[in-house]
Amino acid sequence: MNRTAGFLIVALSGVCFGALGLFGRLAYAAGTDVPTLLFLRFTGAGVVLGCAMVALRRSLPRGRLLVNLILLGAVGYVSEAAVYFTALKYAPAGLVALLLYSFPALVALLQVFVFRERLGRLKWVAVVLALCGTALTADLRQGEVTPLGVFLGVLSAVIYALYVVFSARVAGKAGPLVSSTVILLSAGLTFGLVVLVRGPSCPTTTQGWGAVAGLAFISTVVAVLLFFVGIARIGPVNTSLVSNMEPLTAVVLSVLFLDERLSLRQVLGGALILGAAVLLARSDMPGASLRAAERAKSEETAPGAG
Repeated sequence: MNRTAGFLIVALSGVCFGALGLFGRLAYAAGTDVPTLLFLRFTGAGVVLGCAMVALRRSLPRGRLLVNLILLGAVGYVSEAAVYFTALKYAPAGLVALLLYSFPALVALLQVFVFRERLGRLKWVAVVLALCGTALTADLRQGEVTPLGVFLGVLSAVIYALYVVFSARVAGKAGPLVSSTVILLSAGLTFGLVVLVRGPSCPTTTQGWGAVAGLAFISTVVAVLLFFVGIARIGPVNTSLVSNMEPLTAVVLSVLFLDERLSLRQVLGGALILGAAVLLARSDMPGASLRAAERAKSEETAPGAG
């Protein structure tokens, strides 16, 4: 029963992460812009997690570790989130989520070419599948898909892969809750400075504010906390597999609520990307990319990413 509950909890976490694109598109339709939206998201979520730290009597790290966590949030996470949420303006939410989910294969390639780790045959198959899937998914013949949207979607995956690799080597020492809090608040402060310079562009409707609240609390705080609970029950490999709910949820929600459609070619490409993620999650390479991905995702917010 405990294990079954763990799978259900992680699946629900993936669903929460998968709603990122829906909430982002709804907030944009209500008049907000990228810096304001992400300032509200990260600051709101960071404050909630900060309160959780106080309640649990967790202390902030010090010295170099604190500096590294701040840089992860203010530079790494800010860059990935800004690119991802900008991509939502130029491509369907489901497509952007699928492109982002090519990051596990990119993490594997970084492990090979930067850190000189060796991949087994199965992992190379997964990398090839993911790259082929990305090429198929980036179908510019779709009316709502623009070259800029595809480029930004792929770039978000590249930046997130870099974030995964480096955060796995930094944030684990502080623990997931503390790391998440510092990273989110650092990102929120960075976007806050941008908002001060440019001026805020807040939602003009109740639905828009609801989307912002959903982004901050459902797709960030709730998603992260459920992820923590689930991974403790079923382990990182099973969590990686069940986390495929994230891009699938993004596609389903974009079809149901945003009237977006994927072509047959994009569906095939998405299936290859998700299949590659499953292969990578089932692999057992020393220092595996997916174990790094799990750490990064639990320190983040998620995917989901963005």
